Amino acid sequence: MSSPISNVRPEPDQVLADIADYVINYQVTSDEAYDTARYCLMDTIGCGLEALSYPACTKLLGPIVPGTIVPNGAKVFGTQFQLDPVKAAFDIGALVRWLDFNDTWLAAEWGHPSDNLGGILATADWLSRTRLAEGKAPLTMEDVLTAMIKAHEIQGVLALENSFNRVGLDHVILVKVASAAVVAHMLGCTRDEIINAVSHAWIDGQSLRTYRHAPNTGSRKSWAAGDATSRAVRLALMCQKGEMGYPGALTAKTWGFYDVSFKGNAFKFQRPYGSYVMEQILFKISFPAEFHAQTAVECAFQLHPQVKDRLDQIERIVITTHESAIRIIDKKGPLHNPADRDHCIQYMAAVGLIQGSLTAADYEDAAAADPRIDALRDRMECVENKQYSLDYHDPEKRSIANAIQVFFKDGTATQQVAVEYPIGHRRRRAEGIPELIRKYKVNLARRFPAKQQAAILELCMDRARLEATPVNAFNDLFVI
Repeated sequence: MSSPISNVRPEPDQVLADIADYVINYQVTSDEAYDTARYCLMDTIGCGLEALSYPACTKLLGPIVPGTIVPNGAKVFGTQFQLDPVKAAFDIGALVRWLDFNDTWLAAEWGHPSDNLGGILATADWLSRTRLAEGKAPLTMEDVLTAMIKAHEIQGVLALENSFNRVGLDHVILVKVASAAVVAHMLGCTRDEIINAVSHAWIDGQSLRTYRHAPNTGSRKSWAAGDATSRAVRLALMCQKGEMGYPGALTAKTWGFYDVSFKGNAFKFQRPYGSYVMEQILFKISFPAEFHAQTAVECAFQLHPQVKDRLDQIERIVITTHESAIRIIDKKGPLHNPADRDHCIQYMAAVGLIQGSLTAADYEDAAAADPRIDALRDRMECVENKQYSLDYHDPEKRSIANAIQVFFKDGTATQQVAVEYPIGHRRRRAEGIPELIRKYKVNLARRFPAKQQAAILELCMDRARLEATPVNAFNDLFVI
């Protein structure tokens, strides 16, 4: 007979304990991390403000039961909604991610760590208003920035060596894990309660990547992160009330995450948690495009003057890229919706070649009806440059290189234009941050009158003043 299974409850998995200890004990001392987090906050909110122009997004916002009023609820920027923190986290998260324009992290796994702002900002705002109603001090925006740095770090460090997409899971699992940890800490949970919340995040059924890939690409990819950060808030609130956790959530034989969902492999770690990810984060500054294609679009813009009057003379277009881009966004055939188009490197490059620009509106049906786009797509081929793929994973480079060359029917060709680092890369911060601020100004102007825009921008540009601002006072600036 086989031996009975031991029912001795194990100590928490080391991965769970390390995350809890990091959020509790790590003191962020990096000025670069805080400065980058401030710009990240601005950019993330700006992306959400632009998304408010899209009914496909706004139809998902607001209370589950229309007319519900939540005393001391969290406000959703750019709207008049004041919601419970779980739904507010969803709404903020959906706004942030809708147009695929917020920050990006690229490693063995990809993702958008600013997706965690949904849970962070909603929880911080609700806690602040509740505390004020009880005569207590609210949280400050320094607390929000610190939580952002730590959520970025958890999501990003887990992503460095561990590919969830290769087992069919979507990267929003890491949003759920990171948000659960930092939100539980904001709620005042104990170490054990934080571990419990994180264990629940791993045990949850996880999102499949089906909605990101042909032939099923669809708009769920725009609200999946809002769903994940919202779920994290719910789990943290449950554990704050004493709901038990599962210490072997990852390592339990047969039933744990490793055996069920990760092909029996344990997670690998390249570095301890610190502030590395926020310092290295990639911003999408100039145009909304899946990040593996950002440099390809920059190449297309550079080639636009040479090809715009010769589009009908093009014989073929070669996009030289890296393995991740080929696996994720190399698409042939019909594209069915905006979510499909902004995950197609050929579509994005074609628009860039044709018009020398790319905006969120270029993914909508009306813009996609331009027959020149598909005509160019049909003439494109993607080829891998092995060095590009190696440099993509090199922690000292973290490049996202692409190159484009256009060949004409008369035997002539453009030069091959290559861009190794996009404007949102850490290596191009001096060039990128002024453009990020300009992007933020444009997005503020989409929603607010001039006086309100000026007040918001003035506060955000003053780090000391911003960090000292109560979260509720900050969010009140964004009510329209």
